[in-house]
Amino acid sequence: METRNIAIIAHVDHGKTTLTDAILRQTGFAEEGISMDSNALELERGITIYAKNASVIYKGTKINLVDTPGHADFGSEVERVLRSIDSVLLVVDAQEGPMPQTRFVLKKSLEIGHKPIVIINKIDKPAADAKRAHDEIFELFFDLGATEEQLNFKTVYAIGKDGVAMRNLDDPRVNLEPLLDVVLEEVPVAPHNLEAIMRAQPFNLAYDNFLGRLAIARVYEGVLKTGDKVFVKKPDGAIEEGKITKLFSFSGLKRQETDRAEAGDIVMIAGLPNIYIGDSICATKEAEALPAIQVDEPTIALNFLVNNSPFAGREGKFVTGRQIRERLEKELEVNVGLKVDFGDDAMKVYGRGELHVAILLENMRREGYELQVSQPKVIIKDVNGVKSEPFEEVTIEVPSEMQGTVIEKLSKRGVLMTNMKPEGSRVRLTFKGPTRGLLGYRGQFIIDTRGEGIFASRVTGFEPCAGEIQKRQVGSMASMAAGKALAFSLNTLQTRGVLYIGANTEVYEGMVIGNTAKGEEMAVNPTKGKQLTNMRASGTDESVVLIPPFLITIERGLEVMTEDEYLEITPHSTRLRKQFLTENDRIKSKR
Repeated sequence: METRNIAIIAHVDHGKTTLTDAILRQTGFAEEGISMDSNALELERGITIYAKNASVIYKGTKINLVDTPGHADFGSEVERVLRSIDSVLLVVDAQEGPMPQTRFVLKKSLEIGHKPIVIINKIDKPAADAKRAHDEIFELFFDLGATEEQLNFKTVYAIGKDGVAMRNLDDPRVNLEPLLDVVLEEVPVAPHNLEAIMRAQPFNLAYDNFLGRLAIARVYEGVLKTGDKVFVKKPDGAIEEGKITKLFSFSGLKRQETDRAEAGDIVMIAGLPNIYIGDSICATKEAEALPAIQVDEPTIALNFLVNNSPFAGREGKFVTGRQIRERLEKELEVNVGLKVDFGDDAMKVYGRGELHVAILLENMRREGYELQVSQPKVIIKDVNGVKSEPFEEVTIEVPSEMQGTVIEKLSKRGVLMTNMKPEGSRVRLTFKGPTRGLLGYRGQFIIDTRGEGIFASRVTGFEPCAGEIQKRQVGSMASMAAGKALAFSLNTLQTRGVLYIGANTEVYEGMVIGNTAKGEEMAVNPTKGKQLTNMRASGTDESVVLIPPFLITIERGLEVMTEDEYLEITPHSTRLRKQFLTENDRIKSKR
């Protein structure tokens, strides 16, 4: 049976997963309601975080599908997949057109030599313009240096949620067969050299309680069988012996045990406990290792520390430095975009963005971990003797009346506009500036645009450091007392800024309970109650009406925290706190 290996790539929320789910249903390999996004966080957020494998059989051909994340922070998931497939389906929203992550994933695909199949999706949207989207995609291909063959890409039009695809806009809307037919026509058959020495390479990892670590790998040459003795070649030249205990192939979203895997197929391998992404699995010691998988470097760093707040140990199951260290070591095995420096007091974690780190922290808290983290900071490095920092290209789409606020806020952060393109009642703005200036802006952007704006960014590389950037216009409101916050006190404090807590919330000294509008640091007592007397008042007491608090989540905390604060994360709570809890200690630390 012939095999085709393809990945589905796109900007976030352009419909990759919906389209993949429809393909699985129509080919009979998945039931209604079954989705590629099965992780709890993916379902909650409506985005793909982890790359996933599936397989369908269409007209006697096996098609291996890999669904990839669309968010820039999970770009490392995309990069490693692209090396292991033969072509890509580039999904683009017919209304939005190419977005920053579209450029990122397409650039990576073109560099590897793939000839993409373009799917212009969501053509049923009221403001959809498939022809304009097609022209913009062609321009993007050209800008990225596509070859003449790559520029001659095939285009398919689709409505993913309805499960229909057409070669031409005026074709009947029946099913996804036109798309699958184009896949068979355009995607090259996976090389099927069975006589060569077996070589395979993992591009993803999984774990089974009984089988241990599992490698999801592409077999490039030869035949791999259960029970085979193999040699695992590391990128640093080290060689380890191992034995294949079990093999699994994919059928739909399910894995099926098999005793043989041939060149061109994607399989799951058990029996190699020390296997890592990018290693080469070879039948002989002499076989040449496959090229290592390279991914872009992290852009931000922060410290992971043991929680030492007054509330430490109340909720967490895993609270020690050793337990946090072991969890991060486990994460490094599968998260290639992550790096960690293990210190005695703190572990410095390097990630691809705030969301990348926030997802890791959210997973840890759900597993029962308790810890605190420092403020994220961009990575500064030396490039040809020049102190450099990461820069990003930002694409923003907002209603026209809101553009002034967005431009003003970003310019203060050192992020400058490079292009403006009106689109009806909305306008698309392009900016470029240091990542440092964008840290903590997303939350403000949502407030400024009342949730109507679209924000997307991609890292363009390291450039000479920009000057000083003034990002924070507010100060912190820190509690000077321990106890339960009272509505009477909070009613007074809410006039001074924005509160992060509500009435009856338990607080401790040094806990940050809100911010101050004037940018001053303020020590307050949220536990102070109304003074009672035995004198009858002539009038009635005015009722206390509290504004709903701006509750601190992991992402919000990473955005709003200052350099002298920690974000305390437990299974059921997220709090901001000062590094030095008492006001006297904070004054001493600044001397």
